[in-house]
Parts: sequence; structure tokens; C-alpha cells
Amino acid sequence: MKPQKKKIEFDRKFYIKWMVIAMTAIWAALAAVWLSMHNWDTEESMKALAQAFTEQPAETEQQVPDEQEEPAVSEEQQTPEEPAEQPAAEPKEEAPAAPAPKDATVYPDIDQLPTEPTIVGGILLANKQHPLPETYAPGEDADTRAAYDTMAQAAADDGLQLVAFSTYRGFARQKELYEGYVAKDGQQAADRYSARPGFSEHQTGMAFDIGEAGQEQHWASASFGETAGGKWVKENAHNYGFILRYPEGKEQITGYMHESWHFRYVGKEAATAIYKQNITLEEYLGI
Repeated sequence: MKPQKKKIEFDRKFYIKWMVIAMTAIWAALAAVWLSMHNWDTEESMKALAQAFTEQPAETEQQVPDEQEEPAVSEEQQTPEEPAEQPAAEPKEEAPAAPAPKDATVYPDIDQLPTEPTIVGGILLANKQHPLPETYAPGEDADTRAAYDTMAQAAADDGLQLVAFSTYRGFARQKELYEGYVAKDGQQAADRYSARPGFSEHQTGMAFDIGEAGQEQHWASASFGETAGGKWVKENAHNYGFILRYPEGKEQITGYMHESWHFRYVGKEAATAIYKQNITLEEYLGI
């Protein structure tokens, strides 16, 4: 081998030798550093060192918080403080409930009848709430009879013959009639159309049951109101001081079912007011 060629071969070997030494030193240094960074875990350090040379550095990932933070609330956006709790208003006193409408069909729970009759506004009153004394026995009222006779004459002038077939009835007679009705129809039914003794208007002597001669089948019947005589009395009785005492649809006020034949004398002034206002005696007296 020529000298020049030998020299080149020597230099190449020398260079390779020192390159190997240098690389070995670098590897040793890197190994030491990685060992210190990985708590001297040789196996893990060598794996990390190998990955450092084989993997590209990953892009920095943006850290995503586990939960999205709520934006801070500015002073202007802060929820205003709740106003101080106002003292509870005192409960208003409720007005007393209106009394239930009176049911005039019910008799009072009493042990004995009164000793004096009831007079309201100058009118003698007898109904289920205002009974008469058992001893009250005035007989047929003279003013009532006179007013009826005048009315009957006016009806006759119009071709109608009125008949007062039942007027005054005393306590004993009313008791006899009422007990007969109870035996026939039962007390509940009898109480709708017949007064108990002491509660009947006939005992005042001012109540007349009126019919028309030749129309006896309509006496003491609702059908009397459909006859010529019944219609005439209903429209003209107030001119003579009489009222239709138990009008239709007023049972809860008067206490009795409609009786087209039963008329009560109260005087012309009261009778005319009651007729024009289409009210009952109880409503007129305000009871």
C-alpha cells in the first residue's frame, strides 16, 4: 500500500474512533440527565430517551377545564339586594256572613202558645212564626165583613156571585180540621195547606175563603184562580182592603202553598201597596 493511501486510511479510522467516543460520551451524558429526571428508574429512563429520538414533539394542547367557569359578574350586573321583608299585613276583619234566608214553612219549636197576639204596623199577624193565643176568639171581624159585602156587591154588578164559604174559625174548630188532614194526608203534607191550631189566620176573623156560586167544584182549589170569579177577585180585592194572602211561588215567605181562594183583610192602604208591588204581607211588614 502506498504511503499516501495508508495515511488516508489512518485518518479515517482515527476520525471514526473519536466519533464513536464522542457519541458514546453524549449518550452517557444524556442517559445521566434522563436518569435524574425520571427518579433513576433506568428502564423507564431508557424508554423515554428512545422516544425522544423517535417521536416528533407534540403540539401544545390547550388545557380544557373540567368545568366551564362562569364569567365574573360586574358590579353593575350583580343581583340587587332583596328588599327588607315587609311586616305581614294584619288580616282584615271579614264582614259577618249574611244570615240564611228564613224558611217560613217551618214551625217554631215552642212548648206553649203566646198570651197576646202579634201586631206589626197596626196589622194583626198570624203565620207559622207568629201564633195566636189559644184563648183568642174575636169572632168574625165586623170591618172585614163590611168590606167583603161591598166587594161582593161590586162583583154582582159585573154579573158574578161571590160566596164567602169559610170565615172565622176558632181554636177548637181549627184543631179538629188540622187533625183530620193529618190523618188523611200525613203531617208533612197537611202542614203545607192547613195551619196548626193557634197558627191559622181564620182565628183572627179577618180571613175569608171565597168562591163563586155555581162553581162549587172550584172552591178551596187552585183552579178557582182560573174562573171568572177568581180572576175578578184577584184583580179587584185590593180596592176593598183585601189581599191574596198566599200567592203562587211565595211559599218560603208566607209558609203555605198557593191558595187562590184565601183573602185577608188588611185595609185599603196596605192592600193597595201590596198589590201594586206584587209582594206578600210578610214582605210589606218587613218580617
